[in-house]
Amino acid sequence: MTFDNMTTGRGPTTLERGMECDPNPLSATPAPVSKTPFDPATVILYKRNRFQSRLPRKFLYTRSHFWLEELEPASDGKAPLYKVGFTRFATRMLGEIVEQGFEAKPGSAITVGQTLGWVEGFKALSDVYGVIDGTFEGANTTLNDDPSRIDKDPYYAGWLYLARGTPDPNSTAVDGYMQVLDATIDKMLG
Repeated sequence: MTFDNMTTGRGPTTLERGMECDPNPLSATPAPVSKTPFDPATVILYKRNRFQSRLPRKFLYTRSHFWLEELEPASDGKAPLYKVGFTRFATRMLGEIVEQGFEAKPGSAITVGQTLGWVEGFKALSDVYGVIDGTFEGANTTLNDDPSRIDKDPYYAGWLYLARGTPDPNSTAVDGYMQVLDATIDKMLG
């Protein structure tokens, strides 16, 4: 998901799918506060305008508002295993998540930018993209019963999928992602 796509026309967007999008999502009622624990050693509290989030320091982040957590380092010829999810900013743009699904099958090869599945929120419908070159290891099956976990707890219970391989080369640490957020929010506010 890239929110730049909604304005540049690249990739599927909310408007292309015929759905309305909140014209100023930063002024909307705040999303539920993440269950991300606040320990300054492990989490940074980010705030800009009316948007705030707790960003885990150990994650990698993408410009398309996904996070990646390394669960297993590379070993014995296996690539590292990552858990992937939407950031709080992404879930804020989507609104309450009501449905989700994955077309990618466990064991299938994936690439950065490849469509793996989709999510539907009250504000938008978006594809879920690959942020790893490697192998899809499976979706979070608990989302089948309760897709709202994605927006209620995006950094823990609401993770999207597992993949082995190499992260998007443009992934960044939390400090770089905060710069992405600053620029994105400033652009939205005009």
